[in-house]
Amino acid sequence: SKMMRYLKKLENKDLSLVHSMIPLGSCTMKLNAASELIPISNPAFGNLHPFAPISQAQGYWEIFKDLRDYLCECTGFAGISLQPNSGAQGEYAGLMIIKAYHESRGDHQRKIMIIPSSAHGTNPASAVMAGFQVVVTGCDENGNINVDELKKVAEENKDTLGGLMVTYPSTHGVFEEAIKEITGIIHENGGQVYMDGANMNAQVGITSPGNIGADVCHLNLHKTFAIPHGGGGPGMGPIGVAAHLTPFLPGSVLIESGGEKAINAISATPFGSSLILLISYGYIKMLGAKGLKESTEIAILNANYIAKKLENHYPILYKGKNDTVAHEMILDCREFKKTAEVEVADIAKRLIDFGFHAPTVSFPVAGTLMVEPTESEDKEELDRFVEAMIKIREEIREIENGHVDKMNNLLKNAPHTANCIINKNWNASYSPQEAAYPLPYLVDNKYWVPVRRVDNAFGDRNLICSCPSVESYVHLD
Repeated sequence: SKMMRYLKKLENKDLSLVHSMIPLGSCTMKLNAASELIPISNPAFGNLHPFAPISQAQGYWEIFKDLRDYLCECTGFAGISLQPNSGAQGEYAGLMIIKAYHESRGDHQRKIMIIPSSAHGTNPASAVMAGFQVVVTGCDENGNINVDELKKVAEENKDTLGGLMVTYPSTHGVFEEAIKEITGIIHENGGQVYMDGANMNAQVGITSPGNIGADVCHLNLHKTFAIPHGGGGPGMGPIGVAAHLTPFLPGSVLIESGGEKAINAISATPFGSSLILLISYGYIKMLGAKGLKESTEIAILNANYIAKKLENHYPILYKGKNDTVAHEMILDCREFKKTAEVEVADIAKRLIDFGFHAPTVSFPVAGTLMVEPTESEDKEELDRFVEAMIKIREEIREIENGHVDKMNNLLKNAPHTANCIINKNWNASYSPQEAAYPLPYLVDNKYWVPVRRVDNAFGDRNLICSCPSVESYVHLD
């Protein structure tokens, strides 16, 4: 019982989906349903060694085959490898396949990889690791890829162009209006198109990487297909490829897998973190084609609902031609630094007092919040988040109007712990009630943060190892 209570104490410190939505942009923190997670605790699966002979794992093999078929259908591709263990590893695998494809045709010189500035953050690193030279192209004022600049760069490098890495929808939270034109330009100049699947939650059942002209992409099963990824993992980043690239799918030294011209293994095991594939398998089986499409539609609808509700309070940095966003949006908070000395981190910290995990901070644009509600949240939860953001905007306005000190206010002092609220030496310019219960709903279900504000920059610059010394491991008689 002591261990149980200790674990519960640790759990109570954490703000998770059991408290409220986690609107981290580009992370797709959707519901990880218990019904999807149950199979991983089944000893028949959990106790099966990843190197067990195929004859002893026939059920697993059937699940892997079905899952590959389902993912092929979702992506519009001809082949899938379940081997990569993360999105970034999937990127690397996909790029190595592109490289192998070019080399098989004698095009060893094709080393240029075009990456738009709106691409996902890991793309350049993956390209360099795979041996490509990165060339960055820009975007227009609406967040779309600058097609003219892209075409110019592609044509200038047509003899050495390896490909393009593109995120769709973009990390700016918009559907690229010219995506098919863009993939066509790359193909016309001898390159291959790698689509980053980080934002697949806005595609499944509506469009697909194959439909837009991509040749290869990875899928974040820990985003779109419901595998949990709080606390850093584990992730899964299977790759899908068009028919002409299937011969190059990664092989394995353990079993016959991959294509006849397979690149070397990307993971130690042929199916990556195989146990958690059961989660995505269950997610797809239970939703079916109709449910998957509906999930995508609701994810996009939820994001646009929040964007519409907040557009008169916070500038929406990028929108598409129809004045809409994709499945996420970027709230521009940069002006508040000039008008009220409020940083985007202050807003993020204050949201904790309202019982919300902060959206993604300063990515992909510094000084902004990227919000992704996913399809898992109902209108009541969305309204609660909107209400919190509007209330914070009112608190910022009080600073802008000179009614509140710029350095001693609800945002600069956030988050507020229970200890700080009951401290008899309370010396803030606002009441404990305003700090802890800024909106009525918090009275019924208040999350208390366990610590006050952490100095993020100081922590990043002053790394302190908390490991015991080597000598402490020596047994002394």
